[in-house]
Amino acid sequence: MRKLITLIARLSQDCGLSAWRQHAYNLRQIKALMRGAQNKKRSKAKSPEQQEKNTALIRLAHQHYVELAQQLLNKARSTLTQMREAGWVEPLQAVMALEIEGFMQHADRQIEQIVRRVIQGESIAHEDKVFSIFEPHTEWISKGKAGVPVELGVKVCILEDQHQFILHHQVMAQQTDDQVACAMVAQAKARFPSLNACSFDKGFHSPANQIALKAHLEQLTLPRKGRLSEASKALEHTDTFVRARRAHSGVESAINALEVHGLDRCPDHGIHGFKRYVALAVVARNIHRIGAILWQREEASNKRRHGGARRGDRDEREALYRQAA
Repeated sequence: MRKLITLIARLSQDCGLSAWRQHAYNLRQIKALMRGAQNKKRSKAKSPEQQEKNTALIRLAHQHYVELAQQLLNKARSTLTQMREAGWVEPLQAVMALEIEGFMQHADRQIEQIVRRVIQGESIAHEDKVFSIFEPHTEWISKGKAGVPVELGVKVCILEDQHQFILHHQVMAQQTDDQVACAMVAQAKARFPSLNACSFDKGFHSPANQIALKAHLEQLTLPRKGRLSEASKALEHTDTFVRARRAHSGVESAINALEVHGLDRCPDHGIHGFKRYVALAVVARNIHRIGAILWQREEASNKRRHGGARRGDRDEREALYRQAA
């Protein structure tokens, strides 16, 4: 509603209409009702009577909130219709009108969900929720880790080799780990035929993946979930499996490097912009790794060169000392 009111007021001013001259007051109104509805939900009452009373107050506050939002939404629709019928909307303004209609759709959805969730007591399905009106592809990511239980964004899967180069990556839009494991390995192996071993987290496990990945890899390190059979337990306790599992944590450094060097937050818009930004970040990480290797070689070479010179100077001084003696 904030974006909707701001844009429709600007468009009305450009077209010479005064219907939204009080848009700043409308924004304060809608914000005050939103804050009031939020504050009503912070009650810590313990008695059933007080809890029931607070529930009624919460519903009433949300009812006032959605009623005002619906009134302003209807007014915005009427204003757009008036502009179009009068032929006042120019090409550039038509683009703004389309943007306003997009926010109208979000407002309709949000009003409906507030009514269903708060007033009618229904549960909203996860797939019906929108976590960002500006980037609708944003997902609710439950990591299950202490301190950061959930995050908002899009998951990215990377495949790193033993030299810390990222061989392949995939943006996991509405996908889980077990759904991308086979595709990641198949696409990476098509580009790097020598790839014959790979280590995964437990999240990539599924019975189908265990079978399919063994056809691509000589050494598959994919821990199973749940209670292990005797055969699986014996497999996961072999030296090869254990060594691969211990080396697997090295991929965390690549993840951290991508986040530190810009991928913690994507400034591009849209899912296509996100995928492009991730790809550029992966390329930048690999170039950074090449630079680190070249720098290490140069440092080692300088150390050998300077160390040899110091030994030569020491031998020469010892020879001169012997001559003097």
